Amino acid sequence: MIEINHRDPRPLYEQIQDKFRKMIISGALSPDTKLPSVRELASSLAINPNTIQRAYKELESQGFIYSMAGKGNFVASRDEVDPAIKDGLLAKFDELVSDLAGFGITPQDLYVRMKGGVEDAANE
Repeated sequence: MIEINHRDPRPLYEQIQDKFRKMIISGALSPDTKLPSVRELASSLAINPNTIQRAYKELESQGFIYSMAGKGNFVASRDEVDPAIKDGLLAKFDELVSDLAGFGITPQDLYVRMKGGVEDAANE
């Protein structure tokens, strides 16, 4: 489920947090799916349980997961994600689009790419 890259300069809790966030956003983890317990995940990754707890705490504060006392941690609905997270991602997207425009990438090129037609656009 989760793999750690020990060559990645980011702290382990950030790597775990990012991987869960991507799985939740992509729909690989549906709402109300139970996440592995802190102990289970720490054991499978051979890392300190406090690292997992920190990742879960961050995910919960951002609205990606919720906890139920005595039952564990579960995936939250996408509607519950902190709107600031979405706004931050859109701001990054806007900045990237602006940078790409400087390289001559058109909105149509981006549209084709977003629709999954990368190879079709390259063949035109």
